[in-house]
Amino acid sequence: MLHRMALRVLPSLSVAVTEEAVRKKKRLVMFVPGLIAFGVYRLAKQFVPIAEPLVLLAVSALVAMVTAGLAYRVGRATPWSEIMRHDGARLLSWLVGWIGAVYGVQLSLLVLTLLWIMNYSYLQHPDGPAMMAIIISCTSIARDAFEIGYVRRLSQMGRPFLTFPDGAPLRVLVQNKIGELGPWVLAGLGLGGLSAFPGMLVADTHVAVLAQLFAVTVLGGGVTLCAYFGGLHPSTSWVHSLRRIAPGELLKYWWWPGMAFASTYYLVAMGLLVFVMRQPTITLGSAAVMGSIVTAIMALYGYYLGDRRHVEDEQAPQLSSGMLRCPFVMGILGKTIGSTDTAGELALGKTGIKG
Repeated sequence: MLHRMALRVLPSLSVAVTEEAVRKKKRLVMFVPGLIAFGVYRLAKQFVPIAEPLVLLAVSALVAMVTAGLAYRVGRATPWSEIMRHDGARLLSWLVGWIGAVYGVQLSLLVLTLLWIMNYSYLQHPDGPAMMAIIISCTSIARDAFEIGYVRRLSQMGRPFLTFPDGAPLRVLVQNKIGELGPWVLAGLGLGGLSAFPGMLVADTHVAVLAQLFAVTVLGGGVTLCAYFGGLHPSTSWVHSLRRIAPGELLKYWWWPGMAFASTYYLVAMGLLVFVMRQPTITLGSAAVMGSIVTAIMALYGYYLGDRRHVEDEQAPQLSSGMLRCPFVMGILGKTIGSTDTAGELALGKTGIKG
């Protein structure tokens, strides 16, 4: 889900995909695949055992792969012959395989786990959860693939993007800055493991799972926020950077993307355990391992996003008012404690720009 965070946190990408004309087209792109996915579900139900988790995930992955390709084509607004020639097999394979199949499975597990937490288990009542898992994952993938295709279209037209949301810069970062990344990942592993212990204080199994989810969400969000500042200001202390931001703004960014995606990844991990591995309960050891992995991933992603923001600030420091749509730009650049400059005024809403 790193591509999703990049599309909203990095100003150059966020501005491109949140323009009003793009939003209007995106709503249609999400609506139509959702209807088609419902029809596919009804058809698949007649021919395959949709109540079997692996079968459901396979159907969801296939629907997601097709959706990703078609939505990307709409975003590119280019014939397939041109797309194949200019984009290449590697990019298209990543799009269909990762944004389609892998992301589709993740979203389906997310939906199933959320319903399971609300005592509407797919294993007991497969029809409703299965339908929602396919449709929701399909519409989300249509949105993201369309946005990626639109970014690629603008790039081909000459609009510069310092980061393309395919994860390639992350691999470069890991290779070149492992010394800076290492402490954050280790901190994530340690803190994430601690998130399992609140469940020991609760006798009820269901409430214990919720307590562990809450702990991972809070700790993962905090690590993400701190790691983001570590990557954003590599030459200064991340503690100093945090002190410059108003508490209300820090809470906002702690929630998104930190807490939101930490909880999302943990729910996906729970889905793997409950529905794929068929574990009846989440043990303390399982919760500790899942929490460690999720929080370490969020620390890595937080540092990466901060590093890419640092690159954008270094190479394109002049921000247009449109860039302030990005939530990280609105607060972290402008709404610092005691800030009275133009960026601060814009972040306070004096331009009328919506987040």
